[in-house]
Amino acid sequence: MKIHRLLLSACLVASLAACGGPRAFTRGTYEDPNEIEMLSDQFNENDLQLIAKKMAESLASSPRFSTPRPDGSLPIVLVGKLKNSTSEHIDMRSLGDKIQTALAQTGRFAMVDQAARQDIAEEYEYQQSGYVNPNAAKGPGQQVSVDFLMSGDLASIIQEVGRDKLVYYKMTAKLSNVRTGLIEWTDEKQIRKKFEKRGVSW
Repeated sequence: MKIHRLLLSACLVASLAACGGPRAFTRGTYEDPNEIEMLSDQFNENDLQLIAKKMAESLASSPRFSTPRPDGSLPIVLVGKLKNSTSEHIDMRSLGDKIQTALAQTGRFAMVDQAARQDIAEEYEYQQSGYVNPNAAKGPGQQVSVDFLMSGDLASIIQEVGRDKLVYYKMTAKLSNVRTGLIEWTDEKQIRKKFEKRGVSW
């Protein structure tokens, strides 16, 4: 009888260990990054893509920038710091990079990367250090001047009543003339998502 109980207890412990032991994601597949799939109520990659696409298309089609310059030159734009006014941790650097890429792909703008400026400054120092042929070394003073600086702010409003939850995001972007400080373009992208609270099964 005792042996039977011991065996039953051992089986029970083994069963519980198998069910409640460590778990890991060990099998996966590649998915289309453009496919909309919301696994949580957090800001996701599709929201990022929608914002970048809206801003690039809006800016490229605005009256101020839809017509090429007479001399064929492109407006030089720098995507500056984007502010996160939501309660979530959102990678605003990724959002800025996505907007920068979308703007470059329109073919209407020449882009200057803010993060690369520091790297270039360090490279200037190295090239002026004597390790590089002085006749081939590059130095400060020849970079282009930025015409426009883009800034932006991402805000959110969350409403939760009972089992329902509404999440609203609004991204406002502005393009300022660096010489005059005037805002020459601004637009916003709104995203509204609804969620229903359900039990989570394992």
